[in-house]
Amino acid sequence: MKLSAEASTGTADRRAPGPALRADASCCEAGNRSAGLARWAAQKLVRLWFVLTAVSVLTFGMLNMLPGDVAYVIGGVEAAQEDLESIRQEIGLDRHLVYRYLRWAGKALQGDLGTSYLSGEPVLSAILERLPVTLELILFSQLLALCLAVPAGILSAVCSGTATDRLVSSIGFATLSVPSFVLALLAIFLFSIRLQWMPATGYTPFSAGLWMNIRSFILPAVSIAFIEWVVLMRVLRSDMISTLQQDFILMARAKGLPPWKIILRHALKPSSFSMITIFGLQIGRHIGEAVIVESIFALPGIGRLMLNAIYNRDYLLVQGCILFITTGYVSINTFIDVAYGILDPRIRWGGA
Repeated sequence: MKLSAEASTGTADRRAPGPALRADASCCEAGNRSAGLARWAAQKLVRLWFVLTAVSVLTFGMLNMLPGDVAYVIGGVEAAQEDLESIRQEIGLDRHLVYRYLRWAGKALQGDLGTSYLSGEPVLSAILERLPVTLELILFSQLLALCLAVPAGILSAVCSGTATDRLVSSIGFATLSVPSFVLALLAIFLFSIRLQWMPATGYTPFSAGLWMNIRSFILPAVSIAFIEWVVLMRVLRSDMISTLQQDFILMARAKGLPPWKIILRHALKPSSFSMITIFGLQIGRHIGEAVIVESIFALPGIGRLMLNAIYNRDYLLVQGCILFITTGYVSINTFIDVAYGILDPRIRWGGA
């Protein structure tokens, strides 16, 4: 009896590891996960570096292939040939293209994007001075797009296959087919010229009053948001239709929970992950659309700054704007990827 008891005790000790062994195993598992996440995030950062390098090389090369001479823009058409040669030497246009790019890239890594050929203003200072206007436009347009997309997506998902769903989808596709600059012109004609409710152009800083500042962004934000809300709505509708068929939704209905509580508390959150991804990607698209919208409404943002620089062949300013916009766009996408990998380990282990 004593031997059998000792044997059973030994077997039990071998089957059930002690608390110290379990703690060591948990620490090792947590360390492996942290190391895996660090490697995965490092790969994303390396991709970010390659994308920025490729964009800077392509942009620099294409800008220098454009017809025209910056020396004529600076010195004027009637400038003498000696003056033009002096200008080219002063701004470095007489050097080889590769040398000019490497010189510019080396300074860019130190935060120096160069100096505008025409105004003599540092490129980074010019961008940062106009950045708040573009950010405010993006913020208003994104909030307005969400305010339109979330209720419409929920309504379309709940009423899937009905006349209400078809009506919401038809309105969405109709607005999606109209370019943002056409909506901007229509908004100016209707609300500024005919009704005289909103200013047609111009920018009022925040220091001049909160309402006056918001008022100058309403029409530009509407012009962008009326294009973007459709994409968010369709993504939310598709995911919510799938979520409403899950078992936990059926369980909530069986418990007698009100429909609004099931939709808002239990179905909306798991249906919003794809929409959040699209939301982040649309920020980059907003910057592209801001080039046209800011010019139409005379907003002093980065988009209008870049467009004027293109007209004036101010290559360093154009290069700096494109690099700044690309950095913001790719950084946001990388942040979203890393955040998704933290929230859902299946994404990073799947190699996405």
